[in-house]
Amino acid sequence: MKDIKLTTRIVLIFAFAFASLANTSVAQERPATAPINLVAGVGGPVSSSTQWENYSALNLIAGAFIFPAVSSVKTTVLYIGFTAGTEADIGNMVLYTTKRGNYKISAVTPVKLKGVSNPIISLTNKKVCPTQPISVSNPCVIRLDPITLSPTTLSDYYFVMYLGSNSNNASVGAANAQYPITSLTGWYLSNDQTQLKVGNSIPSGYNGTHPYFLLYVMNN
Repeated sequence: MKDIKLTTRIVLIFAFAFASLANTSVAQERPATAPINLVAGVGGPVSSSTQWENYSALNLIAGAFIFPAVSSVKTTVLYIGFTAGTEADIGNMVLYTTKRGNYKISAVTPVKLKGVSNPIISLTNKKVCPTQPISVSNPCVIRLDPITLSPTTLSDYYFVMYLGSNSNNASVGAANAQYPITSLTGWYLSNDQTQLKVGNSIPSGYNGTHPYFLLYVMNN
């Protein structure tokens, strides 16, 4: 009986995790199999922040909070969320890797959507965001392209997304965690923070607040 109870519990956990994803407006087709959380993503309702013209959102995926069971994962997929706006003009997206607890960049990995790191996302297009209009109650979640990366608890990862100097980005709303039910944290800085190289340091300003745009880190 113990084995039956444990299996049921695991199924319920995965079902809850995927249900939270299915209840939002996913911009791309869902994976054939339910994705597995690599960290504790944003749970519960989201809040919103706007005025993203010429700002970078920096999000920490801390190695200390990566689930140990994901050591065999071959790909990492980031999901970002929007709550307002008509068009998001992304200037660039990258993932910086550092040693755990260190700010010196050891690797820079491009992050892409449909093959490009500077996509234009039409937030009013029902093929992109099926539930219109998007809002805090109906956030639009975008599944970014898979990254060939096996996350390790010995490293920290910083997902940085820059929204260019474009008036469209002034009305873009970032989906933020309304409650601290996540291991993801973040901050924001003006100008393009995606051009750093190996050996540079992660920009200062981190204050441990909620993530900006980044909602989930999964294997698919």
